[in-house]
Amino acid sequence: MTSPNEIPAQEITILLVEDDPPTLWRLRDALVKAGFDVAAAATLAEARTSLAARVPRVLLTDLQLPDGHGVELIRETRARHPATEIMVISALGDEETVISAITVGATGYILKDAFPSDIAATVRDLVAGHSPISASIARFIVRRTQANVEPPPGPELNTAKLTPREIDILWGIAKGFSYAEIADHLGMSKQTVPGHIKSIYRKLEVHTRGEAVFEAVQQGLIKL
Repeated sequence: MTSPNEIPAQEITILLVEDDPPTLWRLRDALVKAGFDVAAAATLAEARTSLAARVPRVLLTDLQLPDGHGVELIRETRARHPATEIMVISALGDEETVISAITVGATGYILKDAFPSDIAATVRDLVAGHSPISASIARFIVRRTQANVEPPPGPELNTAKLTPREIDILWGIAKGFSYAEIADHLGMSKQTVPGHIKSIYRKLEVHTRGEAVFEAVQQGLIKL
């Protein structure tokens, strides 16, 4: 079976949503030169029209758009197209915005002032199961969870009743490992990892890696 890293670039479809023309052109040119199949939109309305015509493998979206907020688009895309990978590319890095985007389904969050030099490699990381996050955003999430998580009064921490194996897999997800890397690290078949992750999502009542990690930290199951 072909791994995400081996998928030809032209088979990875991308919807790029950005209302600033120079930024849109720069990102689109870099992605097209890398061989990706890229559609572009400058508004929520254009993005919705594009999604109705073709479901992309990857959604790269800004948050401040002329006709609404990108979080709306992330929520809609995650609900209607759960297989689409979603990464935020934004100048917004405040607490409410970051948590909102991750909670509704973003699996990556890159600030424009810390944008990676190789956007193609970042997209491949996303498709491979990683969660690209700007360092400042990652530190913020760690500080927030450390500040807000307090052990419950009783000895029971694992309220979702995760197995030790599931907690190990959650740790791998939190570290941004791909499914294959998690399998190698834990000495298990990579074909069994998706089944464990579905069980984790069901027990934690979440739908994305970001939500699973956030909920696991809240419950004290893992530490970042």
